Amino acid sequence: MDATKTLAIQFLGTGTSAGVPMIGCHCQVCSSSDRRDHRSRTSITVSYKGKTILIDAAPELRLQAVANCVDRVDAVVFTHAHADHIFGLDDVRRFNTILQAPLPVYGSADTLASLQRIFAYAFAARADPQLYRPELVPHEITGPFNLFSRQWQPLPLVHGKAHVLGFRIGDFAYCTDCAEIPPASMDILRGVRVLVIDALRPRPHPTHFSFDQALERIAELAPQQAYFTHLAHDVLHEQAEALLPPHVRIAYDGLAISI
Repeated sequence: MDATKTLAIQFLGTGTSAGVPMIGCHCQVCSSSDRRDHRSRTSITVSYKGKTILIDAAPELRLQAVANCVDRVDAVVFTHAHADHIFGLDDVRRFNTILQAPLPVYGSADTLASLQRIFAYAFAARADPQLYRPELVPHEITGPFNLFSRQWQPLPLVHGKAHVLGFRIGDFAYCTDCAEIPPASMDILRGVRVLVIDALRPRPHPTHFSFDQALERIAELAPQQAYFTHLAHDVLHEQAEALLPPHVRIAYDGLAISI
């Protein structure tokens, strides 16, 4: 495998918005001793050519970065602006310090508007060089874009009333938080080798794929390997994975793959 073309994917978090264990819940999954059943909010890093890109900033970002030895982040790409995907944004200030530079932040117009409203201080002109806060430079995603000499193809997804973006980077695609993939996005996904897809739980849900719905999209796209993410406390890892086809796995916090 050509090291200059390899993508390294690190799953920082694979849980739904409440995380697993859920507060106040003592079900079989929330009480599980299997670390694969402990799910922080959904986020990954994509690394290549000595650069690391963070997709979404989960509320547990600091803990995720320490646990997975994420020592640098060169850019942040957002899928959408729901709380479980953005509320760790303040923690990227540590990466500003490490790099001694502002961080580029990519998202749709709606997502950037939400970020700039909620985290206005992180986008403001910096008057005090000693002020400990993020320094972010917004970049609107309007179509395919290049990030450190690799093309990223945005994939519009349906997630209730929210506008969500998935992404295809070469042979890898990431589609979290969706209840449908529009035909145009399915066309872009055709031929992908590794697919990460939202699969909240076996039962249907109005804004997320169920297991069966995710499996239907996987069957149509026929990737070599697929991973479920954004999982709720309905999913006991070992039992659920045993029921899936061999080329479909359940992602877990700390899982690392290379493409």
